[in-house]
Amino acid sequence: MLEYLRNAADKPVAKILIGILAFSFIGWGVAEWIFGGSSGDTTLVRVGDTEITIQQFNLERTAQLSAMSRDQQREIYSDKTLANALNQTVLSKLTTQAMTETHARDLGFVVSDAEVAREIREFPEFQDNGQFSPFLFDAVLMNTGYSEAAFANVLRNQIMREYTLGALSVPITIPEFAVDATYNARYAEREIDYTTVKFSDFSAGNPTDEELRAFYEQNPHTIPEQRTVSYVLIPADMDKPDSYDAAYERAIAVEDDIIAGDTMDSAAARHDAKYVALGTFDAGNRPVDKLLTDRMMTRIFDMESGLESEIIETDDGFVIVRVDNIIPSHNAEFESVRKNLVSDWKRNEQRKQAYVRANELLVDLNQTGNLANARNKTVSRASGAPLDVLTATFNSEIGSNSIVSGDDEFYVLHIEQEILPQHNEKRAKDLRTELQNMINRQVVDDYNEYLIRKYPVEINERVFNRFFAN
Repeated sequence: MLEYLRNAADKPVAKILIGILAFSFIGWGVAEWIFGGSSGDTTLVRVGDTEITIQQFNLERTAQLSAMSRDQQREIYSDKTLANALNQTVLSKLTTQAMTETHARDLGFVVSDAEVAREIREFPEFQDNGQFSPFLFDAVLMNTGYSEAAFANVLRNQIMREYTLGALSVPITIPEFAVDATYNARYAEREIDYTTVKFSDFSAGNPTDEELRAFYEQNPHTIPEQRTVSYVLIPADMDKPDSYDAAYERAIAVEDDIIAGDTMDSAAARHDAKYVALGTFDAGNRPVDKLLTDRMMTRIFDMESGLESEIIETDDGFVIVRVDNIIPSHNAEFESVRKNLVSDWKRNEQRKQAYVRANELLVDLNQTGNLANARNKTVSRASGAPLDVLTATFNSEIGSNSIVSGDDEFYVLHIEQEILPQHNEKRAKDLRTELQNMINRQVVDDYNEYLIRKYPVEINERVFNRFFAN
């Protein structure tokens, strides 16, 4: 079991503990302030009946940081995007572990105290001259804050996870016929004949007003939903507890004034906050403002007109956002888009003429077997002809004729024959490994989906947003 655990795990648990000890000298204080100072409900996520607390999150995050180099740690401190990515990685890992451990208990798996003790005695980090050293064991636990019971529980849960997931690491044999079929499908070539009919080879005059209006009825220009938005920013140095707390108190005061009936700009002025009117914009054309992250845009376009948001924590301070007005999606007036419609109409007319010509060539090909101005090519799935032609070539039957639509042209295509590839042992070996990995991933993904269905993940929004909302 010990050897299996060592092969399966990235690092032994004892090394993680020692890493935490080393990291404690670097001076990680912000997390202690954020997580250790929280009161009341400390649950971030519930997985079935299992809770993941901010204390667990803090411990795992510290462990991952301790495994990084000092340069990587500095990047985490200075780059909010990297810090958020690390937070998501930690939470994902803890959630997956909780699902697996809960499932192991439901299956009736038990890890005895004797087995845990035997595993602990075998860790090289706790040995002196090949013998288990209680002194080394106690020293590591004392300096990392783990009790013996807590450490034993970490190791017990790791063994439980291996009980549950061990079978997933057993390779699934790929049948030889599957390797051959995939090899031929991937590396086979096809001989084709095709000709190109470009839209630009045809001319179109100017449309009448009646033709243009009829075209617009069939191809209306839709203006997306727009929103008029403003916000109040209470600036703060969010990494400094005193600045954070003071700004949060001011944000509450601003919020209270707005609820009492004050306008956002007057409430902002009273409490030395910043008021910004962003104006009117749609989801795909946002103003230049660092506040408007993708997450903030999603929040804004989920709000109702005339309402303010709750206090939102951002990198630069606390924000209260208001949606002042909503203009629903609607069709543009005909006259406002007339100029663009003319060019669209002409292109559409050229496309119609090009399709008529392509259809004439296809009819002639079907009747006589001849394709005017054809190019004869031997193509693979990745090269030899335009992408649209390649896609159609390998999605159609040998001997078939068809019209293929491109961005600026039509192609008339005839598929002559398939050319099977010569066998290459290295390619076949690499392909077998690829199929093996793919099937193993599918099995793991399916099992993970099963666990998610059985143990639904519920986020404690209040606590989660307190620590992770941008």
